[in-house]
Amino acid sequence: MRCHTLGDTDLKVSAVCLGTMTFGEQNDEREAHEQLDFALEQGVNFIDTAEMYPVPPRAPTQGLTETYIGTWLAKRRCRERVVLASKVAGPGEELAYLRPGGPRLDRAGVFAALDASLRRLQTDYLDLYQVHWPARRTNFFGRLGYVHEPGDGETPIEETLEALGEAVRAGKVRHVGVSNETPWGVMRYLEIAARTGLPRIVSVQNPYNLLNRSFEIGLAEIAHRERVGLLAYSPLAFGVLSGKYLDGARPAGARLTLFERFQRYNNAQGEAATRAYVRLAREHGLDPAQMALAYVNTRGFLTATIVGATNLEQLAADIASIDVELPAPVVAAIEAIHQEHPNPCP
Repeated sequence: MRCHTLGDTDLKVSAVCLGTMTFGEQNDEREAHEQLDFALEQGVNFIDTAEMYPVPPRAPTQGLTETYIGTWLAKRRCRERVVLASKVAGPGEELAYLRPGGPRLDRAGVFAALDASLRRLQTDYLDLYQVHWPARRTNFFGRLGYVHEPGDGETPIEETLEALGEAVRAGKVRHVGVSNETPWGVMRYLEIAARTGLPRIVSVQNPYNLLNRSFEIGLAEIAHRERVGLLAYSPLAFGVLSGKYLDGARPAGARLTLFERFQRYNNAQGEAATRAYVRLAREHGLDPAQMALAYVNTRGFLTATIVGATNLEQLAADIASIDVELPAPVVAAIEAIHQEHPNPCP
């Protein structure tokens, strides 16, 4: 397994990270432990979770993902072998059940979330703690065309970073990062850290895949120059890039079959691009999903590709993508398809 350095830290993380948001919804505790065991055996030492998981988020299942990881860590006694990352939820009325008053990124909100995550995970520290999405109104989760809408009661970034800094000083968190952030947001975190001595963010977890390469516009340069690498989530666009949903197919037990809310990668332009990528892979004897992952794996601004699966066969193929080398003609053809279908599903 190839490893990369996490930002300016001394941590070496596997280039493939195990995403866990299916644990507690599509995967029960036994299946979650099987995935964790298999990933560790394959050299994956990086595990990503969040307080609001599993997805889709709902009150009856909230926290089960971290709980299952916690029981695994306790059973295997392998905490020092893994780099464990979690996230604090940003504000959202639909997540009011997370804590009284709903999730906020102020000191009280950050520490309430962090302490609850540590209890569920059965550990006394996190290697990486991330802000899941901004407190301010901006363009993320597929929203484009920024419109300035100052919101009442938005927690300033500096206040959030001060709380994260306190968590670092307390030994509860080793390093901090952000997720679903914009170029302005990433640079604002970095500026505040430089000015105040607060912790410097070491990563940005944003979507990146063949249907959504918007990270390349602004954030890629920041990732390189500021050493804030990408933790790429949805590298298969909710599984769409495997080709299994083409022509309206809805395989039993698949995410888009079970949950209608996942429409981000489900439009006519995205299907046309997916069809072209799948055809390209098959013409060259490649598995479409592995081709899509292999492209993400080779980006210079990448720290890790976050893969998720609902069974071990899928997980094995996802992890094996790290060893897939794309021939130059395939890469050139991918770029040609991207020119024809640029970011159809941002």
